[in-house]
Amino acid sequence: MKKVGFVSLGCPKNLVDSEVMMGQLAEAGYQITNDAAEADTLVVNTCGFIESAKQESIDAILEATRSKADGTTSRVIVAGCLVERYRDDLMKELPEVDAFIGTSQVNEILKAADETFDPKELTVTPIGNKTSTYLYDEYTPRMRATRSHTAFIKIAEGCDRPCAFCSIPSMRGSFRSRRFGSIIEEARVLAAQGVKEVVLIAQDSSRYGEDLGEVDALAALIRALGEIEELEWVRVMYAYPTHISDAFLAAIAETPKAVKYLDMPLQHASRNVLKLMKRGGTRESLEKLIARVREKVPGIAIRTTFITGFPGETDEDFEELMSFVRNCRFDNVGVFTYSDEEGTPAFDLPNKVDIKVAEKRRSLLMKEQAKISRKMNKARVGEIFPVLFEGLSQESDLLFQGRLEGQAEEIDGYILINDIPEGLLPEVGSIYNVEITDALDYDLVGRIV
Repeated sequence: MKKVGFVSLGCPKNLVDSEVMMGQLAEAGYQITNDAAEADTLVVNTCGFIESAKQESIDAILEATRSKADGTTSRVIVAGCLVERYRDDLMKELPEVDAFIGTSQVNEILKAADETFDPKELTVTPIGNKTSTYLYDEYTPRMRATRSHTAFIKIAEGCDRPCAFCSIPSMRGSFRSRRFGSIIEEARVLAAQGVKEVVLIAQDSSRYGEDLGEVDALAALIRALGEIEELEWVRVMYAYPTHISDAFLAAIAETPKAVKYLDMPLQHASRNVLKLMKRGGTRESLEKLIARVREKVPGIAIRTTFITGFPGETDEDFEELMSFVRNCRFDNVGVFTYSDEEGTPAFDLPNKVDIKVAEKRRSLLMKEQAKISRKMNKARVGEIFPVLFEGLSQESDLLFQGRLEGQAEEIDGYILINDIPEGLLPEVGSIYNVEITDALDYDLVGRIV
């Protein structure tokens, strides 16, 4: 039995692709291994979004080819976004790689893994306007790599947004939604397997169903998923600010199993920078949006991301962003420095910002958010919240950990649990009431009551 090892890089959407590839291989009789040293074939599923991600992907590919050169492994397959973006260059520079498959070729992994198959015969679908059509469905084999109690469900693929800094459309193709029934059925299967939290992901979740002629399909999807008895939490990631409808907010507010959480990347608050980014809007319009979200869904946790150092960002633009963050008091914030990516509209913009300036601005913004987060966390001390129990802490074997509704796995903070009632054996994936006893910048400390 051939053993296949996977290195999956990048976002959760890429992880789902890896899980689908592993599922197909396992169903065909391959053995999936976590130990690269045992693997006959190594698959590197790459990210090509920004420079740091590209470098991480290249390093992983080179490590895999070294394993092939020293005889540890016999076959190397490179998949994912980097292939879609730089296929010809990679094939030229890395002849030791046995097969390259892009994001639209996930279902060709069996051919790529077959040593008797000529990789030149792999079907290459150019990523372009409406040309890429691949979507997995509820019948597609899948081997999950997440914890037993949580799973991602990709509800759509691709993106049609014109954001000047983003290369996703060139790597993932045009926006296309999965069928409503397909998603519900997949969620039912996952719930039957013991999954308690499903996380809906897409490049632009808020547009789900539009291309199928549906109105407020995401709201309907949330409500339907909330009817699945075995599930505890339904979470939505990657909502675009211009598509936050009242129906969507009502579904979150009125569906008990929908977590009161909104992941909404804003990227900036200055009218000048938002215009250059081709996102539109102003600080005032975004503040009105956030006020509406909080009014419609009381107690909702809002997460967002920003970019510092975008071409044309002035000191005044950055100060406006800082003021915006102080005023809005987000629960969770991620900040990235601008990455100048060839093939994107921003690559050709003048007035580039020095990387040291961009990094300094990022540091200042993160320090400001840390102060805000600590204050908000301190205000929770003494309160009791439902917490999804996740077992031993990543910080220490002497602690347990869990998450509030307002904490998405791996990108937000955790609840560090240091006290459990005598005789209780908490189960991973179960919900427990936790009293908050201490607060850190991003994490909370508490005891099960």
